[in-house]
Amino acid sequence: MQNFSNSIHNDIESINKIPAVAHILEIVCRTTGMGFSAVARVTPDTWTACAVRDEINFGLAVGGELKLETTICNEIRQHQQAVIIDHVAEDPDFAHHHTPLMYGFQSYISVPIVLKNGTFFGTLCAIDPKPAKLKNATVRGMFTMFADLIAFHLDALEELAKTERELKKEQEIAVLRDQFIAILGHDLRNPLNAISSSAQLLSRLNLDERTGRITKIISDSSFRMNGLIENMLDFASGRLGGGITLSRTADEDLEKLLLQVVEELQAIWPLRNIRVSFSFDHPVHADGKRVAQLFSNLLANALNYSPSDSTVEITAFSSEKEFNLCVTNQGKQIPDAAMERLFQPFSRGEVEPNQKGLGLGLYIASEIANAHNGTLKVSSTAVNTSFTLNIPFTNDNFK
Repeated sequence: MQNFSNSIHNDIESINKIPAVAHILEIVCRTTGMGFSAVARVTPDTWTACAVRDEINFGLAVGGELKLETTICNEIRQHQQAVIIDHVAEDPDFAHHHTPLMYGFQSYISVPIVLKNGTFFGTLCAIDPKPAKLKNATVRGMFTMFADLIAFHLDALEELAKTERELKKEQEIAVLRDQFIAILGHDLRNPLNAISSSAQLLSRLNLDERTGRITKIISDSSFRMNGLIENMLDFASGRLGGGITLSRTADEDLEKLLLQVVEELQAIWPLRNIRVSFSFDHPVHADGKRVAQLFSNLLANALNYSPSDSTVEITAFSSEKEFNLCVTNQGKQIPDAAMERLFQPFSRGEVEPNQKGLGLGLYIASEIANAHNGTLKVSSTAVNTSFTLNIPFTNDNFK
């Protein structure tokens, strides 16, 4: 019973959220000359006034209820047709009807309010102890239009409430997901460091070929896992803490850092051809670790998503005006649909069985570019795909 009462209360609130309802009831009374008009919520069990205009002291207020069986609205709920009575005493169908006799009215009009999904909500109705001229196209059309307008607003309110509920749920899920990622990243880091350190120690021993190969697999997998964890932690930090943080150095040795990344990834893909062309003619004010992280994501993607016999091209230069880094690989063209969401978190293009990840790498890379007041752009054709980082040298880049 409590749930039902809450439902009726919500219906009353919904009707009173529609500013036009009060004006509708006033127009109904002024146009027809009738003294009482209302919007009623009619269910299989109850009749409840949601909005009322009472100029004849009928005595029914908002929230007031009538016994359902005593109302004509109960019949309208069943056949969903308008009922219009000019003069009860002269109407062959209602002269001896129990409702007019009980409530003392002579004129009556009630039009069903039906929602978009076909659900019967209730009625827009009016009564008066005096006869009225109601059976004409103007009055019927006005009531029908007003009932449709009320139904439209109710549908809009329900759609809005549904959207708000879904948005709230999505926001709650997003927060929980980000917190989970942050916790997971921290919890994974310690055992991963132990595995990586153990693999490094093993590699320094005089191992046979098979054991050395297994040790290298462990080391390479640890490197990949560390990258995934870094991306997870950066993602969670950015979402929960306000974005990627930087620690800039006035004259960062980016060439050295970028070459270190190339060496690390070349060790993982020893058979791949990586061609490098660097020209640093001007100091770069940047966070070298973050730029290296961005570059590592781009280069790992390029190696993952290109044929094993192809060459990955890397160019980088600095001038008085900018720093530019470009990673180009051959391979499949990125579809337009994937391009639109490429830098969004958890977004991935077409992947092969060995191309596993969280879909955070390019998102983190773009956030690092944004933090440097730069841009990360992509172009993809049937011949090759290029990711280009550009950091212009402005006053903002030296803060």
